Amino acid sequence: MVELLAPAGDLERLKLAFHYGADACYIGGKDYSLRANAKNFSLEDIKEAVDYAHNLNKKVYVTVNIIFHNEDLDGLIRYLNELSKINVDAVIVSDIAVINIINENDIDLEVHLSTQASTLNSYAASFWKKLNIKRIVLAREASKEDIKAIKEKTGLDLEVFIHGAMCTSFSGRCVLSNYATNRDSNRGGCAQVCRWMFDINGSDNTFMMMPKDLNMAYYLKDLIDLGVNSFKVEGRMRSIYYVASIIMTYRDLIDKINSNTLSKEDLEYSIAILNRTANRESAPQFFNGLPTYKEQYYNGREEQSNQDFLGIVLDYDEENQMVVIEQRNFFQKGDKVEFIGPNLETFTYEINNIYDIDNNLIDVARHPKMIVKIPLSIKLNKDDIMRIKVFDKNDFI
Repeated sequence: MVELLAPAGDLERLKLAFHYGADACYIGGKDYSLRANAKNFSLEDIKEAVDYAHNLNKKVYVTVNIIFHNEDLDGLIRYLNELSKINVDAVIVSDIAVINIINENDIDLEVHLSTQASTLNSYAASFWKKLNIKRIVLAREASKEDIKAIKEKTGLDLEVFIHGAMCTSFSGRCVLSNYATNRDSNRGGCAQVCRWMFDINGSDNTFMMMPKDLNMAYYLKDLIDLGVNSFKVEGRMRSIYYVASIIMTYRDLIDKINSNTLSKEDLEYSIAILNRTANRESAPQFFNGLPTYKEQYYNGREEQSNQDFLGIVLDYDEENQMVVIEQRNFFQKGDKVEFIGPNLETFTYEINNIYDIDNNLIDVARHPKMIVKIPLSIKLNKDDIMRIKVFDKNDFI
């Protein structure tokens, strides 16, 4: 069975990702991780995350994937030994120095090769296999022919990104951030210069060099047939709504593929949800060949954040048939919303009444994270989500 691998920037998102169907999460520690601006995990947090995951029979992988300078190596052996004691399921690395340190010091850690190593061919994959690499996270530029050849010639576990942001440079090998902002993109400080708008010769024209997001929903079955072992979602700095919605959608798609029950309508509806959840357009990128101008942004883009995420369920009062919600975006009486959750059949509801925490009747929930109550006869679970009703599955029949 293919693994669904979710990003987690902190413990809250890790627990939510597992709740919404992830088989494993990848996380970063306070050091040695390429998402230095994320909240990230202390060693105590990592232990809590691993214990939580293992109690669910799920896995946690820890990124140690910066490109190391000499000063970065200080304390690395001690850190790797701590991860081994915590019993993390694997570390994700890109620098051969880290691989050698693990091998030479006989540190009991499974090693996965990061996408930062830009592996695209079976010869490179075979080289890494000789260094005890158990899994390769392929470069985002891998085509289906690349994936097929690597799997057939090495037998290694392969992990492939299926959703999320793309890098303008070759799988993250970029120095634009270093040059423009003195923030090292290969040590976790990327300023995403490729997403800036540049003036052209002082004119009113602008230029950018940004790819659209990756979306492989159309090709999940192809990837499974190629022998891919893990489907990876990008986004350790994304919101809890993003993590929950994307993971729940891909969980549903994978399960329906495995049970041979995926319909065209299911797929089109899921893709609409996936595209709605992020702000940028998406495409399969390199899977079927080199991207064209249609898969890139050059002369501007519209990137509008929607306010679909209305609230998260905190509790359900069965006696009074009342759901308790922490508000995340403005909503009011008369709005048509829908509730989603991993153990819930998505349903639509028109809000008739709203009560504040003191049971006063109100018309509007406008204050960030205010606690409100809504009468509802359908039992909801903690961490179910209320969002704006945008699509209906019947629209795709």
